[in-house]
Amino acid sequence: MKHLPLFISAFFLLLLQSAGAQTLKPTDKLALLKGMVTNMKGKPLNKETVLLVNDQTKTTVQVNTDANGKFEVLAPISATYSLKYKAFTSNVDYTKMVIPGDKDATYEVLIKIDPPKNFVLENVYFETGKSALKPNSFKALNDLVEVLKLKSTMVVEIQGHTDNVGQEEDNLKLSQERANEVKKYLISKGISDERVTAKGYGPSVPIADNATDAGKAKNRRTSLKVIKE
Repeated sequence: MKHLPLFISAFFLLLLQSAGAQTLKPTDKLALLKGMVTNMKGKPLNKETVLLVNDQTKTTVQVNTDANGKFEVLAPISATYSLKYKAFTSNVDYTKMVIPGDKDATYEVLIKIDPPKNFVLENVYFETGKSALKPNSFKALNDLVEVLKLKSTMVVEIQGHTDNVGQEEDNLKLSQERANEVKKYLISKGISDERVTAKGYGPSVPIADNATDAGKAKNRRTSLKVIKE
């Protein structure tokens, strides 16, 4: 058994799913990658998703960890891969790994990560000054639906935030309406109402300086807080 030099300690996790009852075996063209994903304290993390992207062919394999945090996957040898993890609405670059040209080879990988409890939902957009979701938000929200269906016990709070332009009362109302719209979308895609709450915070929780346009743009956001895993 060989060990790939994956140096990984990330803001949070992801990796690959065990192939269930199927027995995977390496071949002269495919290496077997076996591993476990844990948090920083060594607790196995299940139902986490990782994408293994071949840097040359751009072929992508998506797999999930099993109940014990383990995975197995076959990958072509003599290739460099980008590991990306699914962070609610985003696929985030994680690390690079090289699978050598050895035939009939099996490699072991241990990945330690620290899953986040709070996350800004990138690529979620609304009509200016309104709560209506723009159509280009749907892909990101569908990715979130996929994660919530996989993590079937997770309970989350959708949070709406604004900058400090205008009346605070109006901003609070708008932020609540936007959070409500995201919740409504998730429910329309099959997520139980009991698993999602919505709360608007207006301008009360800035993450950047409202004195600049760039800071205001960052503060106008939708975020997610994990209430229960």
